[in-house]
Amino acid sequence: MEYCPVQYPDQFNREISENKAIHIYFAQAIPLIAYIDESCLYLKEKKCLICAGVCKNDAIDFYQKPKKIEIKIGAVILCPGYEAFDPTIKGRYGYGEFQNVVTSLDFERILCATGPYEGEILRASDKKHPRKIAWIQCVGSRRVTPGDNPYCSAVCCAYAQKQVILTKEHDSNAECVIFHNDIRSYGKDFETYFQRAENLPGVRFIRSYPSIDRQDPKTKNIIIRYATSDSQVKEEEFDMVVLSVGLNPPADHLKIAEKFQIKLNSYGFCKTDPSNPMQTTRPGIFISGAFSGPSDIPESVFGASGAGSQCGELLNYRRDKLTKERIYPQEIDQSGEEPKIGVFVCHCGSNIGRVVDVPSAVQYASTLPNVVYACEQLFSCATNSAKEITDAIKEKGLNRVIIAACSPRTLEPLFRDTLKEAGINQYFCEMANIREHNSWVHSKEKEEATQKAKDIIKMAAARAAHLEPLQEIDLPVNKTALIIGGGIAGMTCALSIAEQNHPVYLIEKNNDLGGIAKKIRYLLENLDISAHLNNLISKVYKHPLIRVRTEVEITGAYGYVGNFETEIRYKNQTEKIKHGAAVIAIGAREYKPKEYLYGKDKRVVTNLQLENLIAQKDNSVISAKNIAMIQCVGCRNEDRNYCSRICCSESIKNGLKLKEINPDIDIYILFRDIRTYGFKEDYYREAAENNIKFIRYKPEAKPEVKAIDESGKTILRVAIYDYILGRKIAIDADIISLAAAVLPPEDNKKISLLFKVPLGPDNFFKEAHVKLKPVEFGTDGVYLCGTAHYPKHISETISQAYGAAGRALTLLARDIVTVSGSVCEVEEKKCIGCEACISACTYNAIELRKTKQGGKAFVNPVLCKGDGLCNAKCPTGAISLKHFTDKEILSQIDAAA
Repeated sequence: MEYCPVQYPDQFNREISENKAIHIYFAQAIPLIAYIDESCLYLKEKKCLICAGVCKNDAIDFYQKPKKIEIKIGAVILCPGYEAFDPTIKGRYGYGEFQNVVTSLDFERILCATGPYEGEILRASDKKHPRKIAWIQCVGSRRVTPGDNPYCSAVCCAYAQKQVILTKEHDSNAECVIFHNDIRSYGKDFETYFQRAENLPGVRFIRSYPSIDRQDPKTKNIIIRYATSDSQVKEEEFDMVVLSVGLNPPADHLKIAEKFQIKLNSYGFCKTDPSNPMQTTRPGIFISGAFSGPSDIPESVFGASGAGSQCGELLNYRRDKLTKERIYPQEIDQSGEEPKIGVFVCHCGSNIGRVVDVPSAVQYASTLPNVVYACEQLFSCATNSAKEITDAIKEKGLNRVIIAACSPRTLEPLFRDTLKEAGINQYFCEMANIREHNSWVHSKEKEEATQKAKDIIKMAAARAAHLEPLQEIDLPVNKTALIIGGGIAGMTCALSIAEQNHPVYLIEKNNDLGGIAKKIRYLLENLDISAHLNNLISKVYKHPLIRVRTEVEITGAYGYVGNFETEIRYKNQTEKIKHGAAVIAIGAREYKPKEYLYGKDKRVVTNLQLENLIAQKDNSVISAKNIAMIQCVGCRNEDRNYCSRICCSESIKNGLKLKEINPDIDIYILFRDIRTYGFKEDYYREAAENNIKFIRYKPEAKPEVKAIDESGKTILRVAIYDYILGRKIAIDADIISLAAAVLPPEDNKKISLLFKVPLGPDNFFKEAHVKLKPVEFGTDGVYLCGTAHYPKHISETISQAYGAAGRALTLLARDIVTVSGSVCEVEEKKCIGCEACISACTYNAIELRKTKQGGKAFVNPVLCKGDGLCNAKCPTGAISLKHFTDKEILSQIDAAA
């Protein structure tokens, strides 16, 4: 299928296939291909072959034979992903038997604009809109029964909430019910996302394990039975049921393990070391993604980057030996030519095409002033479509290109690169957003959406006629990295960068390295954390390319991507560090509780303090009769509306350690939701098996702690409502351990201002994109890892540290870096030196320079980000933003009038 062109007008192959065996698949920047499934008559009965006969590119060849290709490699990264749990194995969910029972993956396809119902939510039985939908969580997960998986699949709670929100956007009157055990919203911003779903009208979260009882033979509705917290059993009827299926290891995991000679864990996922979660049991073979265990997108992304960085360490001696520089054709000077505009209108599958009459929009575009060519494309982002655009530029002599498709934020760099391939200036590209601004928000108003698409294209054409060629600026790259923070994240990142021959400055505000990990004595996974930490510190100090500075205060930070300068003061010395990239890894801190008598009674401690008391074999702890642990202290509330992620596991870790020392201790964990995601579910189950008692509470009925005098002794009494017993109970505790929240670092605001990087609503550092760029900032050349980003376990911190190193190295490995040509410039004659622009610029890109005519504003194009704030603030119109000039913007407004 490597020659399949799949153009929109040529999809008759799919239409003439009588078994509908041909499907079209695509990905961004990857050629579209036709895929033939197992229903093909030739594959089944060696007959038909109609599609091969009509294909104009000879792309369909049923006589191909397997080829063996040998490639010499120095390292391997395995990322085979996962398999969704198959609910037919159990049989109890009615999947495959009842038409209106679907899996969460099926529902994703139903929601998709390119899905079976073109984005409409319809039932399979009668193609009607379901008005009442149930989601059943933990299907195939968190169960020890045969055929199920004991571990938590980690992602199901979040994706079910997403599906509920999208369902309500499709139909605001839909009733949505989620049957769940614990709600595991442990990730960054997950807690507010859960609350958003929970607070939608018509949405219910029911804590219960339900069963699908039967199907109504007439309506095909599904009847669910479930138990309530007051021990009642209810039946409820639903139009559709979605099974939130868990994650299994890839189907061929045993073959993968045998082929690459690596070990698997007891569940069939790759066995890893918590001190390096990307390293397999065989040196030189690394993993990323869900093959190491159930993981969300951010963990998969920075894990992949981290695996790449470790490959870089291993193969550093071969760096630049096999790479080839990409060469673009000489740019044609078109500055004096009349505008010749080409318009390419994208169907975006059915995202645009099912709403907008694309052929009509193309016909209209061809009538606009300066437009000499217009056509439609199935996916403008596909490689074959890019070739169409470059061919049209060359054949038609185009000097302006309009892509009427999606948001420029998504694919504008790709289309600009397409223009460079055709030999014209990349800033002659204009995007008309007819998807996010049109088809997605007017899906039920097709005629109006088509007219709006024409108006958007008309405005784009008016602006395109005034576009000017701009040149980007090439800057040399300083090969040194600065790592801010000397904890596990900072040291891991520093070592990975230094191992690839880049000098590193590692600065730490305290008088020694190690961070908060120095207070941690043991881990659930039995990693000797003290030995690992000491080994890490030793490697850092011994590495010839790492310079360590402790007791550091940062006094200034200046510069731009590839060329930064940071001023520090340490041990009565000052130093200016020049570096090309910076990684912020300043850690986090423990909340000091103000509740539950903490600080007033020495028997009330935090989890971290309890851990140290256990390690010291403190008699008051190891000989205690009753210990109560209270979860969510200082978080998941109005002040800090996030989950601290690690607390449930830490309480269980301490509980198991205490039980190991003294099996007779009664331990009570008072919780809202136990969030032992992934394989940490095993320890939750082990804790329950060891008679550690778990008592759930609700936020409106938190535990109450009082010091009570009885028989001449002061007793710590914890009162809590037990929803299983249906009454309030009291626990007399010898020790109370508080699962204190993880707080953002104290210096985060100062660092944020110095390096021009943002903070999120919880005051942790805010990454460029929570899913796709989890270790990068919007400020180029500055990266992020560890708990400064968000609370996380040590293995996750190590993974993200390697990921940040990988991203920083993509910059440091270059000799030059380019910055945008879309920057501000000052017309000196109009400038009155009022400095309004200087106060508006958040990047310190503008300064006042003395001239014969007085003070005049000057824009440093290297520092300028082109946000246009100064342009809007200037009272005399002296500042203009290239690529967004008044003439270009006003022409759009005039066209819309």
